[in-house]
Amino acid sequence: MATSDLISVDELRERILADIEPLPAYPQPLMDAYRLACAEDVHAEISLPSFDNSSHDGYAVRFEDVAAATDEAPVHLPVVGEIAAGQAGLLALSPGTAAKIMTGAPMPTGADTVVPYEWTDRGVARVVITQGPDDKGEHVRPVGDDVRSGDLLVEEGTVLGPRQLGLLAAVGRATVAARPRPRVVILSTGSELRDPGQPLGHDSIYDGNSYLLAAAARRAGAIAYRVGIVPDEPTKFLEALNDQLVRADLVITSGGVSQGDYDVVKEALRPEGVWFGGVAMQPGKPQGFGRVGEDRIPIFTLPGNSVSSYVSFQVFVLPALRRMMGMRPEVRPVVPARLTHAISSRPGLRQFLRGDYDGSSVSPVGGAGSHLIGDLANANCLMVIPEDTTSVPAGATVDVLPLDEEF
Repeated sequence: MATSDLISVDELRERILADIEPLPAYPQPLMDAYRLACAEDVHAEISLPSFDNSSHDGYAVRFEDVAAATDEAPVHLPVVGEIAAGQAGLLALSPGTAAKIMTGAPMPTGADTVVPYEWTDRGVARVVITQGPDDKGEHVRPVGDDVRSGDLLVEEGTVLGPRQLGLLAAVGRATVAARPRPRVVILSTGSELRDPGQPLGHDSIYDGNSYLLAAAARRAGAIAYRVGIVPDEPTKFLEALNDQLVRADLVITSGGVSQGDYDVVKEALRPEGVWFGGVAMQPGKPQGFGRVGEDRIPIFTLPGNSVSSYVSFQVFVLPALRRMMGMRPEVRPVVPARLTHAISSRPGLRQFLRGDYDGSSVSPVGGAGSHLIGDLANANCLMVIPEDTTSVPAGATVDVLPLDEEF
């Protein structure tokens, strides 16, 4: 196929994203929402702290009663009670008295300052205070010191991590609206494939693709269902596919999409209206995308070579999954890096070469072959070489897709 007959990477990705819609959001328990995109702006319904409380173990007092205390002229105050966190029995304090108070306990009415134990003799009935605070309110955490009621806590689109979930719990939210994890079904096609652990024949190979793609989908935040191997028979392929659609929000197949006599995926899915064609990229030129089944589930038909399949996932499937989950940006960003060794590239194709990226420079890893999964495993990025570039000298800047970084 001539390069003039190929569509561009960007054109296919735009077609895909124009067809994919975010999954409907619904309230989810906080822990179920971990690493999902928040689907609402969350405002605080209470302040944090919600009451004035002590930041130290010590004595609740009036500032005026203790401001002048020193070692030479200590202040003596009667202790009229004790206030523990969650066990506040003393609600008010008279002038000229003190109350023991624990960290986090509410300040009684009439008290405005806390004297830490370290400045006292830790008396029980009467306390001797040998150092006065510098300012009123010292060692007191006032209402709203951290968060005020009505504050915007989490913006829509924010990926909910430990800090965000901790904040939502702290203001009393038990659920948060989020889009669910897409359910992704992965099928590998090929009569030559065998499951790992099974004996190999002289003409068979182990199925690594379904594991590669299932792990990539899981890393993207999806729920991955690895179905396994489907033989090169259109009827059996369609049976396996239709059996899985009930639990799928998206389907990925690998293999059976190029120009061979046994390209079962193309044969089975063309009548369904799935598009198949060539993309101006290497690896990953043969691609397919469409919808199948009564519910019109999106399906990606990826090439069978391992590196082609993985690169296709990163370039096309990952943005679709992130759109379904409401995560932004949808497309993995590129970063600039200095190239350590010269590389060459075929004209007319966007090249995705494996590399080792250290944060500033990138070194090529292995060759350009689409079957070299060992090199893929040793790489941590893809170097993106434009269609009109045939060579890049050492020391030049190239675009890099870091594969192991969250975005």
